[in-house]
Parts: sequence; C-alpha cells; structure tokens
Amino acid sequence: MPADLAVIGLGHLGLPLAQAAVAAGIETVGYDSGPVTDSTLTAAEIRRMSAAGFRVTTNPAELGRVRTAVICAPTQLGADRALDLSAVGEAGRALAARLRPHTTVILESAAHPGVTEDYLRPILESGSGLRAGRDFHLAYSPSRLDPGNRTHGISNTPKVIGGLTPACTESAHAFYARLTEKVVRARGLREAETVQLLETNYRHVNIALMNEMAVLCHDLGVDLWDVIRCAETKPYGFQAFRPGPGVGGHGVPLDPNYLPHTTRTPGHPLRMVGLAQEINNRMPQYVIQRSATLLNEHGKSARGARVLLLGVTYKPDLADQEGSPAREIASRLIDLGALISYHDPYITGWRVRDRPVPRAESLYEAAANADLTILLQHHRTYDLQGLAVKAQLLLDTRGASPVGAAHRL
Repeated sequence: MPADLAVIGLGHLGLPLAQAAVAAGIETVGYDSGPVTDSTLTAAEIRRMSAAGFRVTTNPAELGRVRTAVICAPTQLGADRALDLSAVGEAGRALAARLRPHTTVILESAAHPGVTEDYLRPILESGSGLRAGRDFHLAYSPSRLDPGNRTHGISNTPKVIGGLTPACTESAHAFYARLTEKVVRARGLREAETVQLLETNYRHVNIALMNEMAVLCHDLGVDLWDVIRCAETKPYGFQAFRPGPGVGGHGVPLDPNYLPHTTRTPGHPLRMVGLAQEINNRMPQYVIQRSATLLNEHGKSARGARVLLLGVTYKPDLADQEGSPAREIASRLIDLGALISYHDPYITGWRVRDRPVPRAESLYEAAANADLTILLQHHRTYDLQGLAVKAQLLLDTRGASPVGAAHRL
C-alpha cells in the first residue's frame, strides 16, 4: 500500500516524527533495518499509531512508493571524534535504489555542514540515476526534538529547512507545514545544517560555563544554585543553564577541527567548543572527587563503601541512557573499590563493564543502608526531602534537593 511519507530510521528522531505525521493524517510507513530503538514513546502510543495506519517495515521496496522520505538515521561521534555517517549512508543507499522522480528527500540526522550535499547527494544520485534539484528534491532540516518536553513538541516548535535549490526548499516547506505551526526557510543546505551545529554547541558551551562555576562556587563556599535562581530573574541578556555530573543526550558538540578536510575552514577551529567539551568531560571525575571527600569527612573510605546511584538516564522521567554520565561515574567508583548499586524507575536492568549492577528494590531502605547516595538524575518520583532524611549522606548533582537537605554539586 502506498504511503505519503517514509521515515527511515525509527530511533529517537524518527519515531516521534512518524507519530506527529500520523496525528496530522499523513499516511506513514516507518523503515528500519534493525529493531525500533526509541524509548520516549510508550507501547500504548505505538499501538495507537498502528491503529491509525502506521506501518513498520524492513522491506526497502516500500520506499519506492512515497512522496516524501525523511532520513532520521543515528549519527554519533566515533573514537576519532569525527561524526559517524555510516547509518546515513546505509539509509541513503536503501532509498536510492527505489527513488522515484519528484520525491522529496529530507535529512534530519545530526550532520556537519556539507553532509547533505557532499555525502548524501552522491549516494542518492549514483544509486538512482536521478539528479538532485532536477529530478528529485533534496533538503536538510535540523531536528529540534526535546525528549520528555511537555511544553514544546513538533507541532509548536518552529522547523528550520534548507534545500539544494529554492524549489527543494519550497517542497520541504510544504511537507513540514502539515506538521508544525511555523516553518523557517534557511538560505540553503549548509545554513540549515549549521543551525544544528550552533544550537548544539550553544548548549554545551553554556553548560560548561555552569560546570566551571559549580567548582568555583564550591571552593568559595557560595551557593551556585541560589546565584542561578537570582540571575534568571533578569528579563534580558541571560538564559539559565545548570551544572550537572556530565552532559548526556543525542546532540553531540562538533568542533570544525574534526570535520572532513574537504569542509574545514582555513582558519582556527572553534576553540571554545573544544574547551567546553574538555570541561564537561571532567565532571564525572569531579563527582568522584566530591564523593571521596564526603566519605572521608565522615570517617569512611571509598574502598568498601556502599554507594547508591539514583537515576542513570540522561534526562529526567525518560528511559533514554544516551550519553548519560552515570556509567562512567559507576566505573570510576568501582575502580576505587566501592560497592555500587542503583535505582531508576525507568531502568529495570543496568550493566557496567558488561556486569550487572544490583538494582535497589526498596529505595528508602537502600538509601538508609548506603554509606553515600548520589543523585545523578532527578526523576519526578523521587521525594528528595524524604531521601535526605533516610540517607546517611546525599550528594545532589542536580541541585534539586531542598536547601540544606543534601550536599549539592
């Protein structure tokens, strides 16, 4: 059965996009060569999508019957800190072999400037024999999904689009106008791609500033959380970010120093982005340092200490663990000889170094028995006032506990 839309890649980007399309009455098919990996939609939500006509397929032949194809394949930083585009290439090749004239192809995967035109376009053209901008439309749209955000979703978050040609831009505009209240046209592909770069780097740089402030304020005996509370009352020129044990999530900061040589600028890399990444990567070790100091101040050694980790996901009230600092913190605690356990209402099984970590079934009992409890993620189900009473020592890395109830980062 033909569909208006094919969403290629049913992870944290693709499945919510398919959900929005189905809700808008667009006949949608989801294609993925592997299992569905999104953890932000419930099983009930997926069942409702299926009842409304949404189909999941592993048959690439289905891609040849759609008017619009959106590639939402995952991209992550590799060991060399370069963006791994292999999943985008695989999606492009699957689509290219079935691509029909007049189809609109849109890339939503995180990408550095130049990926759509210099990497995806040749794959589509060589595999289909068609020419982008003449035979089919090609565009890029940075994803602005914020998993778990109950205020801003696809329908009320402005969508940026940029096409290879003006006609490509207008075709992508016509598609997204069916999903969202406002569509913003960028000048072209690279401008749209760079929007993603700017927004992601902006987040990481500002979190890095707050992480540095957290260390400084602790050394000075200043309550940073109160400083932020006061500063965010300024009606202009300030946006509140908060420190934490590390920066998780699917959006990765990109330094042009690690872009392919063909897309690098002859000038300097974004040194601030590299420094921000360095600062944020140090936060798990800082959490370990604070933990060891707290234990020592109470006459206990990290070796043999019972440490309970609360919340191992990267965002509150979600099961998504992408980029969460919890695993590194747990690993470092193990290196110190600590005996770790965890509690997370969204994660029923958790492994570190391929070994299962004991899960606390009774939260308050576990906190009372632990020498140190570390809040890594503030899920709404956690009563921090009650936990502070039960826990022998509570280190709050999120600044979520009442004043004086815990040791804050």
